[in-house]
Amino acid sequence: MTRQWEEPGSSPADGPTLFARYAYAPNERGYCGPADHRALLDYGATRTIDPGLEQLARGFAGAWPYLAFIAQATGLGDPLARRVVEGYWLGTSTLDGIDMQVFGRALEDRFRPVTGSSWTFLAEAIPAGAVPHHSFHVFEVYPWTGLLASYRGGHPLHVLDRCRIRWGQVVSSHGDQVVVRYQPLTWDGAALGLGPPETETATRAVGGVGFVDDLLPGEWVSLHWGWVCDRLTSTQLASLRRSTQRQLEITNRKAGHPGVAMTLG
Repeated sequence: MTRQWEEPGSSPADGPTLFARYAYAPNERGYCGPADHRALLDYGATRTIDPGLEQLARGFAGAWPYLAFIAQATGLGDPLARRVVEGYWLGTSTLDGIDMQVFGRALEDRFRPVTGSSWTFLAEAIPAGAVPHHSFHVFEVYPWTGLLASYRGGHPLHVLDRCRIRWGQVVSSHGDQVVVRYQPLTWDGAALGLGPPETETATRAVGGVGFVDDLLPGEWVSLHWGWVCDRLTSTQLASLRRSTQRQLEITNRKAGHPGVAMTLG
């Protein structure tokens, strides 16, 4: 059966569950976080919340400091509050009110010791309008800290495309696999962009255990390293598109020394 895309009818996932769903794919590949990807899969699938999940989340050296910063800067308090987690992964309006100078100081404390003299190049993205969204970490932090070169995922453009949170529209779903249509990241020698839509087979579950059931053609989902993280509402889809385009604009045109250009040549 084919139907037009509708808003998800089930209640939205809470913050800790949402974190598990987006963090699972890179963790399963051994890229970040504690070596316990099966626990993240189970937490994301069953929507169980207990102290063990927070302990796992705190072990993500990349994501957790952003969550803690967003929670403090917005007054939300809890790094795993839904608005905090959703803001980090999808780039929602929760991030828009964060003071740029406060964000810059937090980044300097965290990354200047790692980047050394390259810190000034990374810092160029801050007054250009950067916010603590995952795409900022991927497109700005990865190149200047050496993280991009450390991934075992192939060509740097492929790594950037897989690691960013993407949106895709369901074409068909068969067991643990889902065919989606999405826009791949492109590089024309001077700038990153989003290319014409193409199809991809993504993973929805492992042995029937996954985060999103009963996907129908026309629905929109979020993707991280080829894994379906969650259904997207129209508002979430708009936020993810907006925040991604915003960061691409910063990376391509507003940062004086874009690290992506340095890496991709």
